[in-house]
Order: sequence, then structure tokens, then C-alpha cells
Amino acid sequence: MPRPGRPLRPAPAPVPVPVPAWLLLFGLLCSGARAARVNKHKPWIETTYHGIVTENDNTVLLDPPLIALDKDAPLRFAESFEVTVTKEGEICGFKIHGQDVPFDAVVVDKSTGEGIIRSKEKLDCELQKDYSFSIQAYDCGKGPDGAGVKKSHKATVHIQVNDVNEYAPVFKEKSYKATVIEGKKYDNILKVEAVDADCSPQFSQICSYEIVTPDVPFTIDKDGYIKNTEKLNYGKGHQYKLTVTAFDCGKKRATEDVLVKISIKPTCRPGWQGWSKRIEYEPGTGSLALFPSIHLETCDEPITSIQATVELETNHIGKGCDRDTYSEKSLHRLCGASPGTAELLPPPSNTLNWTIGLPTDNGHDSDQVFEFNGTQAVKIPDGVVTVNMKEPFMISVWMRHGPGAKEKETILCNSDKTDMNRHHYSLYVHNCHLVFLLRQDPSEEKNYKPAEFHWKLNQVCDKEWHHYVLNVEFPSVTLFVDGVSYDPFPVTEDYPLHPSKVETQLVVGACWQEYTGSENDNETETVTVTYAGGELRMAQFFRGNLAGLMVRSGKLENKNVIDCLYTCKEGLDLQPADGIGKGLKIQANPGQSVLTLEGDDIERFDKAMQHISYLNSRQFPTPGIRRLKITSTIKCLNEEDCISAPLVDGYIMVLQPEEPKISLSGINHFARAASEFESPEGVSLFPELRIISTITREVEPEGDGDEDPTVQESLVSEEIMHNLDTCEVTVLGEELNPEQESLEVDMTRLQQKGIETSSSNLGMIITGVDTMASYEEVLHLIRYRNWHTMSLFDRKFKLVCSELNGRYVSNEFKVEVNVIHTANSGEHANHIAAQPQFVHPVHHSFVDLSGHNLANPHPFSVVPSTATVVIVVCVSFLVFMIILGVFRIRAAHQQTLRDQDAGKENEMDWDDSALTITVNPMETYEDQHSSEEEEEEEEEESEDGEEDDDITSAESESSEEEEAGQEEDQQNVPPLAFFPAPPSCPGAANLSSREDHYNNTTWNSYGSFMRGRYCYPIYR
Repeated sequence: MPRPGRPLRPAPAPVPVPVPAWLLLFGLLCSGARAARVNKHKPWIETTYHGIVTENDNTVLLDPPLIALDKDAPLRFAESFEVTVTKEGEICGFKIHGQDVPFDAVVVDKSTGEGIIRSKEKLDCELQKDYSFSIQAYDCGKGPDGAGVKKSHKATVHIQVNDVNEYAPVFKEKSYKATVIEGKKYDNILKVEAVDADCSPQFSQICSYEIVTPDVPFTIDKDGYIKNTEKLNYGKGHQYKLTVTAFDCGKKRATEDVLVKISIKPTCRPGWQGWSKRIEYEPGTGSLALFPSIHLETCDEPITSIQATVELETNHIGKGCDRDTYSEKSLHRLCGASPGTAELLPPPSNTLNWTIGLPTDNGHDSDQVFEFNGTQAVKIPDGVVTVNMKEPFMISVWMRHGPGAKEKETILCNSDKTDMNRHHYSLYVHNCHLVFLLRQDPSEEKNYKPAEFHWKLNQVCDKEWHHYVLNVEFPSVTLFVDGVSYDPFPVTEDYPLHPSKVETQLVVGACWQEYTGSENDNETETVTVTYAGGELRMAQFFRGNLAGLMVRSGKLENKNVIDCLYTCKEGLDLQPADGIGKGLKIQANPGQSVLTLEGDDIERFDKAMQHISYLNSRQFPTPGIRRLKITSTIKCLNEEDCISAPLVDGYIMVLQPEEPKISLSGINHFARAASEFESPEGVSLFPELRIISTITREVEPEGDGDEDPTVQESLVSEEIMHNLDTCEVTVLGEELNPEQESLEVDMTRLQQKGIETSSSNLGMIITGVDTMASYEEVLHLIRYRNWHTMSLFDRKFKLVCSELNGRYVSNEFKVEVNVIHTANSGEHANHIAAQPQFVHPVHHSFVDLSGHNLANPHPFSVVPSTATVVIVVCVSFLVFMIILGVFRIRAAHQQTLRDQDAGKENEMDWDDSALTITVNPMETYEDQHSSEEEEEEEEEESEDGEEDDDITSAESESSEEEEAGQEEDQQNVPPLAFFPAPPSCPGAANLSSREDHYNNTTWNSYGSFMRGRYCYPIYR
């Protein structure tokens, strides 16, 4: 009871007694184990499965995968412990329900419930394509009442058997036959059919048929229908035998192909007969008859008129046809054009290098064609061409241009270089118009004058090559396109230009736009293009191909030259000989590519067609195909086309010409005195140059080569003559220094031949079409001068010649010229004691006279004659014999001392510090003597030992003085290599150098040497 008057205090809470943690964990585990032992749940699987299995496989690919789940399964983080405690959560198996099901289910992992279905036997898609059955999963646990395992619900499984391409197509018939009438094209001649025993559409369907027989005028489609690709001719064949095969969609071919026979029935077929589709033309054979056996079949129809057009297609050859591919400047000279023509698009070279950056078309037999794609343009250097507006001038160009945009596309433009943007003259394309702008210089009369000349031409935009020549003689301007003249329409007028001292810039492929302000001549926005020299502002870029752009001021081009420049070197020809062509109307176009015949007499018409020939006058024509077509119009009494003659479509195959091998030969290494280089005439680089050209032909053996298979064709080299158009001399090594050296040529002689030259620090280029003999003569005139030869020892040059603008190139002929520097006469008074450098055996940088021919030897040259060389060799040999005699004497004396003091040999102390052995370098010229001759000479010397003993001390001293005089040359001997001595000369060492300068002599630093097989002691 609480005391009265005091408040009641709450009773203190009981203090909790701590329970050990391990005891709690043990209880949890025990309770979990008791719970796990109870199998409360059934396994769970999907309701439906779809599977695929291949015929040659037993594993079924299921979607979704076969996995059974059970809620009795332990947690993942306690998996290792729970597996050992309970089995109720595991899947023990799957059961398949159904009759004659060739599948079973296998558990892969009991803990995860994963399983697979596999076939128990080999499946055959052709017998059964799919299967359906039920499947059920059961676990491994038991209930608390001791009941059985838990089972899942039944799921449906659908399995499809995939086919394997195991059967090949088989034709239903062993062979097929059909008959057709000639002269017709059929859509369906007959049908072949094959079947395949595979079960799936992929492998059982026939996807394609194929005609195996090559080169037959038939084709077959995927359904097996055969038709002819051209009209059949009974004269070419009465029957065609075709081999046909089939492929299923798995690309499996039929086991056996089938034979198809198609017979041709003859019928009257009007049209041209007796012609060949392929006609071969061998270069250099002149005219070739194209249709020697052609005739027109009319099927007895009453013919009143015949018209036939023979067309030769050569647009793909060169610039429209086969022409000489010399440079345009050379072609102008060959056609008789006036001199002074400037070539604005020359082939790139060391001196004419402004076209190096332009793309070229190298697929047209070395034609120099430049491509402009709307971003390229070239600035023409100042001084290349000068046009005086008050004088007549000419512009010539080859152009190929297609339908372009609405902007101007400039071919050639001369505009202000700085400050302003005035176009003085330009040639451009605009909306398939060719426009020439010519702004006159300021004059006293500031009146309107003709300024723009327009020509509306289809040729400008037809994507074909055309030749344009513009003759300007203000105010008259005449345009020639492919040799045909056109007058301008319309012609607009403008004021002359304002006076200005601004220089102009000539550009090809665009217009120079320095001033960016508005100007009536500038309709396009300027584009900044980066070149090697900086940023260039160009506008009005050209898109197309250009070639042979020429400008000449002072004189117009005459019609004959224009026709010559455009005329093709190939074409059709019909010679009206022996009455051929009588009663016929024959017309030909200027290019000789189209020939039209009209007449009413069939016999005369056939003869005229048989005499039509093809001619290519080029020595080396462009090889390739020329298409040949004949279109005909045949009319009968009612003036209608009663007969439809089919188109004759063939081709001429121009064979590859025998390529010439241009060979340059001559003296390629020689020496001249320095005074000749410094003389006004200089030194001729190619004094004996020879240019020849050869071709290699196959010569068939005589007789019948088929009877004797061992007989083979032989190759024969044959020399031919043709022209050259370029020879280039290039300096090898350092460039020419114009302050002290140059390449010179007699310009008067060159002008007489019509050959031009251009020189630079890199060499000299000679251009112009002329014979090889003329080029030989010109090259003989090229001389090299050097008026400061003190530091010059040699110069090297390379010569290359070519034909047809680089189509055929010669070998590289290299020439090395050595400079011989002469010394004062007092220093070389004795030619034996001090030999000239050019015969020194070690210094290979000088000229070895034995290996080169000296052309045109100068009478004062220091090059020795043959007699001088022989004398020097003999004297050197005599000196060597004297030295050898001295060594022999010393050897004999040494032998005597050894006999007297036999027991003191080991005490001999040699002092060879003063010993000097000198070998004459001139012994290089004695290499022709064999070791046997040397031994014979030594034996003769041993027999004449008394004479050797008579040598006086004065002669010995003289020989030693001569050896001392040659001591300087001895220092130039190359490094020597010591090798072990042979056993015959103990203590000696082999001493040798390159090229065996010492005649197999072995030396010993202890006082002995060996020569040949003899060992000689040396005394001090």
C-alpha cells in the first residue's frame, strides 16, 4: 500500500534478458527446414510450345524454352544449403503424352527446371512434316501424408520438321523435240519440266533452268519455256542441239541434264545475206572489202527501188574517229597552218607545266584530252599568247559538251587581272549556244559595236566530239564546226571598254574574277579555288572535255587546213572502177563514216555493196571495235515498203598493230678536255647517236606444220621506218646552272626542218613530227657548254624519244661525259715517273680507256695512244724484273749465311724498319700473263744468274730511286688484307687487293715474300 499523501510511482519495467544470436539463427533454420519439407505446390510450365527440328538433327529448338517452375524451390541466396536439406522444389522429369510420339523430354538441370525435347529416331520430312503432343512436368518432393510427387498441368507441343535438300531435280521426259520456221522469233518454242522430291517449298520447287550449250541463239526462263533470241537461218544450221539443266531453290542441280533438239525449216527470208558479223582488219594492209559475198534476197518480189545506208560508228575512238595523236601544234604544222600558233593545253612537261593539275582521259590512244568538271581551270602564263584586237586572229578547239545548266560555262576567257572585272574576249557555252564575246579597245568613236556573237547549235550539247574553228576579223566572225561554216545569229552590240592600264589574265576552263563587284559580264558568283600559288578567284567554270585549244594572232585559218584537221584517218570507201556504181546514186558524208546508195538494179546494187571497203591510213591505228550497220528501204510497184530487210549489225575488229620498239644507241661514256667544254662550240652529247625502230613478227614454218608437231613458229625482228614527235634531254643530278653551263643547238637548222625546242634548267625538249633520220641529225647538233670547269668532273644526261604523243616510247639512253683536267707541262715531263690519272688502276672515277671508245679524238688531248700505253707497260715490266733480280741476289746471299751459321738461325734479329717494298700500279695491264709464263721467266732468270750478278750498284740505286719516285702512287693502293701463309712459305702472309693488282704475290712482315710457288727471303 502506498503511503498517504505521496503520489504513486509506476512500477519499474522488467529488464529484458538477452537471447544469444546463434540461438535465433538456429531456430529460424529449423523452422525453415520444417517448412521446406512440406511439398505444397505443383510445378508450372507454359501452356503451348512450338518447336523446330531438322531432318539430320535430333535436338528440338523450342519457343519458349522448356522450363518448369515450382514455388517450393528454395531461395537463390540459400541454394547451396537448401539443396542438401530438401528435394521438394526440384524438377525430376517431364512426361510426354501421345501415341507413337518419336520424341522424349529430358531434364537438363533439376534445380532450375530446364529441359529439352529430342527425337528418338531419324525424322523424315517427306513422311511427316509436323508433330503435336502433350507434355507434363513433375517434381521430386513428397507430401506430408506420404502421397506422390506433384505434377504440372499438360502443355501442348507443336514441332515442325525442317527439310534438308537431299533430292535433286529430275526431268519428266528423257528428251524434248520441236520444229520452227526460219526467219521468225518465237515467244515460246517448247517447255521442259523437272520435279523435286523434297518436302519443303524451298527445296521441292524448281527455281531456274539453264541452257548449258554455249553460244546458241536460244534462252530459257524460270518456268522452262525456251525461245530463240534471234531469227534463225536455215543456211547456218538445220538443227540445234541444246543441253538443259534445272536447279531447285536450294541451288541443287539436276542429276541428269536433258537433251533438246530444235529443227529449222527453211523459208524465203528477204534481206541481206552472205555477210559476216565480225570482220578483222590488219593494220597496214590498205583497203579491206567489207561485204565481198553480200547479196539482197527479195523472195521474187517485184522491186522498183532500193536504198541502203552503210554506217561506220567511230564516236568512241579518239575524238570522234581515228586520227593521228600527235600534239595539236604538230598537226597544225602537218596540215600547212601558218606558224605562230600557240597551244594553250599542251601535254604536261618540264617547260610547259600549267596543265599538270588537270585530269586527263588516257583511254583514247594517247590523245591529250583534258577533263573539266566545274571546279578546275588553268591560268595561261604571260607571254604564251598575245591577241591584238585590231588584227585578225583564230581560235581552234576540240570540245565535247553535254546538256548543261543555265549558267555560263567558259571555254576561254581574257579578263582584267586586278582592280576590275572586265572581260576583253571570251568563248563560252550558254543554254546550248556557243557565244563569243569581243570587247573592243577604246577608240576615238565611242559608238556601239558588235560585241557578242551567238550560234544556236545542236552539236554543243550532244555529248559528242566536235571541232570548232573561230576566224575573227572584226567586225566579221565566222565559225566552222566539223568543217562546215556557220554565221552568227543574233549579234549584240556594246560600247568599247574604258581606257585602262590594267593587265589581263588568260584562263582556260573559267574566268578570272579579281573584282567582286557587280558587272554585266558576270552572272555567276565567284568561287575561290586554292592552287599551289595561293587563292585564285574563278567563275563560270566549264563542264566537259577540251583538247587542242590553239590561238594564233595575225592570220586566219583557211578552209583546207580546217578540213585537214578534222578529216579522219579511217572511213568507208567505194572506188567506182569497172563500171561499178553505174546507174546508182552514191553519197558520203564529210567524215566518210556514212555511205548511202540508191538504185533500181539489184545486180548492180549487189556489186556496189560488195566493193564497199574500210580503210585506215594510220601506220599505227587505234585497235578496237568499229560498229557497222546497214539499214535498207525496199519498195515495190505500189511504191510501198513491200519487203522489210532486217538490220545488218556487225563490227570491224581493228587488230593490235605490231608495236615498234624504238632503240637509241651510241657512245654512252666518253671524256673530253676541259678546254672543249669551255669553247664556244662546246661538246657534242650524242655524236654517234643511232635511232632505229623494229617490230617482231611471227613467221610460220614452211610446209604443213600440222603434219610435224615439232615445227614451231619463229620470231623475226624487222626494222621499220616511222616518224618521231618528241625527244627529251634530261639532266641527271643537279640542275643546270645558267651562269656557267647550258645546252645549245643550232636553231637555224631546226627552223629549216620545222622542229621546235624549249629549254630549262632541267634539260631540253625537241618537238615536231619528222623522220627518225631528221631527229638523229638534230640530236647530233645538241652541245653541252660549261665555261667554269674547274670543279666539274662529269655530267650525266638522259635521252628519251617518243612517237604519237607518247604512245610509243624509246629506251632511256644515258650519257656520261667526263672532264679531263690537264696539268702544267713541267710537272709531267717524265711520263714513266708520273703517269697520267686516266690510266691509274685504282681511281675508277676517271675514264678507263680500255672500256670506252673516244669519238672524234682531239689532236691535243692528253688521252694516250696505243703505242704510248705499250711503252709504259714494257718499261714498268722492266723495272719489276730489276727489282726481282735484286731480291734474287739477296735471297742467294741469305742462303749462304744460313749454311755458314746453321745453329744461329734462331738468334737472328731482323730489323725491317727501313725495308720498303713498292709495286708498280701499271702491273694492272699485265693480267693477261698466266702464272705458267711467270714461272718460265723465273726459270730463265735462274739460268742466267751470272748476268744478274753483273748488275751494278748504280743500276740498283737507280731502280731504288724510281721506286721512291712512285711512292706517291703507292699511297693510293687500296687497303690490303692479310691471310694465313701457305705451308710452303712458313711465316709468310698472303697479301691481296681487289682485281689482283699484285699478281698473287704473298708477303711476310718478318722478311720474306712469296710469288707463285716460290718463297724468297729478303735482306736488308
